[in-house]
Amino acid sequence: MTEYIALLRGVNVGGITVKSADLRDLFAGLGFEGVRTVLASGNVVFEAPSRDSRTTVKSRIEQGLRDRFGYDAWIVLITHAELERAIDAFPFDAEDADRQPWVIFAPDRAIADELMGFADQADPDVDPLAAGDGVVYWNPVKGTTVDTPFAKLLSKAKYKPATTNRNLRTLRKILV
Repeated sequence: MTEYIALLRGVNVGGITVKSADLRDLFAGLGFEGVRTVLASGNVVFEAPSRDSRTTVKSRIEQGLRDRFGYDAWIVLITHAELERAIDAFPFDAEDADRQPWVIFAPDRAIADELMGFADQADPDVDPLAAGDGVVYWNPVKGTTVDTPFAKLLSKAKYKPATTNRNLRTLRKILV
């Protein structure tokens, strides 16, 4: 069995409501084991047979979400080890109470590179950015996560089906 984490994009915001119990039921119904949800923001930890490819698992979940909840579902699927590495590699002071430690998951390398291309013109005090393995790290001042130039770039429609982001504190809870 392979332990995965499914990070759902855009649930429980913008009119797409998915209850944790319903999400657990869906994943169990898809044949996954050890299913648990973390917080109410679309985080599911589960195990899938190792013989199933990541692409197959991802496709089954996205189709299941579309069928059950009626929205154009898109997820990032990572392993437990990949999540640990992303957390451990956070390059900023994660304990700085004035900042929001974000990890933006961008499994498509071209998208991650495109987002990081913004770093050359970004003010590092406003939009501190760093590249990681399949992620972009971002550490803006609290209260500015929708107002900074990088936030505005990230909110463009072209990135919605290709990225999802989580606060580092949420990611740590997923590992527990």
